[in-house]
Amino acid sequence: MALRSNRRGFLQAALGAGAGLTLSQLAARPALSHVLPSPILANHLNDHLVVLTGAGANSVALRGSDGASALLVDGGLSERSKDLIKAALRETGTRRIQTVVNTHWHPEQTGSNERLGKEGATIVAHENTRLWLGYEQEVPWENRTYGPLSPKARPNETLYDSEKTTFGGEQIDYGYLLQAHTDGDIYVFFRESNVLAAGGVVSGEGWPVIDWKTGGWIGGLVEGLKTLAKVTDSHTRIVPANGPLLTHDDLVSQRDMYATIFDRLQKLLRMGLSPDEVVAEHVTKEFDEKWGEPTQFVMMAFKSLWGHFAPDA
Repeated sequence: MALRSNRRGFLQAALGAGAGLTLSQLAARPALSHVLPSPILANHLNDHLVVLTGAGANSVALRGSDGASALLVDGGLSERSKDLIKAALRETGTRRIQTVVNTHWHPEQTGSNERLGKEGATIVAHENTRLWLGYEQEVPWENRTYGPLSPKARPNETLYDSEKTTFGGEQIDYGYLLQAHTDGDIYVFFRESNVLAAGGVVSGEGWPVIDWKTGGWIGGLVEGLKTLAKVTDSHTRIVPANGPLLTHDDLVSQRDMYATIFDRLQKLLRMGLSPDEVVAEHVTKEFDEKWGEPTQFVMMAFKSLWGHFAPDA
């Protein structure tokens, strides 16, 4: 991938925003932000399943049994939609996208909804994702607003819990990850291929976004990673929202790291500390060399606790 969304760049950009820098001006961007045009690159996992990068987030395309239709998990940004769909059809050898799955509501996952919805595709998502896409969404850490999407671009097939379906000879498990990255996160597990499209709950590049505005919180992130660790095994190939493929061991490592940070943040909340004071406690210090500058992540993670805990009186 010539230009990859980079979550470290996102965190550094967010810190610089107060000095007049905007995310849209930066070359490297993560979830909830735009990217400069870059090639759509394909990584074939087998003869019918391919990971596509370069559209703002990782997408997974599956060729159908009829050889004419495909299923797409996450549709990239709207400005890359045309290129992404073209690449998905080319790499799967199909003629149309029959189904697109949104792992959550963010623009990097839903940017092809408008185009594919108008073409009659089935759009699958959690019910909460459908609801968020029907409203204007303010994103305070970007100082911008998204949506709403048109009725045709909103999911027309939704789930409330976990479900199973089949497509292209694969059993596909849709699993709900309650209040993790958002409150509408789902994973998509291709059982025969042992491939997991994990969506925004799993980060492959730097600290994740915890979208507390739409129901995400760090406790749910930990629980989501626990669930994904149970779903996968040592042979599973894991596709995060951004970045390279991960392994089961990567999931376990992230689960343990976020559980440690979660425990520290709870204690600081109960001490009555402010977000700025929490940042000064360096709760991620032993992880920063690998994951990058943590201020924006710590702020998001700490604020995400407010709806779930109250400091001791």
